[in-house]
Amino acid sequence: MTGLCDHRFDVNLSILFTELPLLERPAAAAAAGFTAVELWWPWPGSPVPDDSELAALRDALNRAGTRLVGLNFYAGLLPGPDRGALSVPGAESERFRANVDVAAGFARSLGCGALNALYGNRVEGVPPGLQDALALENLALAARAADRAGAVLLIEPLNALESPRYPLVTAADAVTVVDKVNAITGLGNARLLMDLYHVAMGGEDVNRAIDLYAGRTGHVQIADVPGRGAPGTGDLGLTALLDRLREAGYDDWIGLEYRPAAASADSFGWLTGAAPR
Repeated sequence: MTGLCDHRFDVNLSILFTELPLLERPAAAAAAGFTAVELWWPWPGSPVPDDSELAALRDALNRAGTRLVGLNFYAGLLPGPDRGALSVPGAESERFRANVDVAAGFARSLGCGALNALYGNRVEGVPPGLQDALALENLALAARAADRAGAVLLIEPLNALESPRYPLVTAADAVTVVDKVNAITGLGNARLLMDLYHVAMGGEDVNRAIDLYAGRTGHVQIADVPGRGAPGTGDLGLTALLDRLREAGYDDWIGLEYRPAAASADSFGWLTGAAPR
């Protein structure tokens, strides 16, 4: 067994270091020892921010020496009531479409290799089949944009306890969509985002999910269960799970997407003895 500190961790700047303004977070992550970060779409109210905002964030990441390794497409109000926009008919899916090339271009400018497209909640009064057809159309659009940016497209299941209107609530649900997108585009760049927190909170057998889907996984995120805190604050057994992931063939970045108990900079004690990479 290797141990948590033997894996490559990046820090999610949309849930950690949020006590700081966005442009100060990359430097704070670097000061904590991280060389890589990920982000939800940083402007939830604006799928197409001004070029100056994109440039300012790019400059902040570059000045800090932090590599962006994961980025969400526009997903509505996140954190908040929304869980994506691409399957929501009307204005929200139009916002998603408007954002696709913006997000992919930003990712390309920073060498970011993973773009996450949250599916979106079910909408009352709208047939699920209509939403699913819209989702596949928009995911194919996103997959092609990701391919032009040299990135994979991630599709993420959430857990039904916290996201009861989100239709992808198991790893198998997400992999089914991954296969459909790859069949439509022929690119093969759609992958599973395996968030071990959501897998466990959804009541799945996490070991089995790893065994079945590690080879289909483009990115991993972690938080402990229950509570969505740092590793060691719950009973998920992350050390063994991450070792299992590596043995199953996943040896890429692992995103820290947990809620700090206090100041973010003080929430990495579980990494004592080895610098985050």
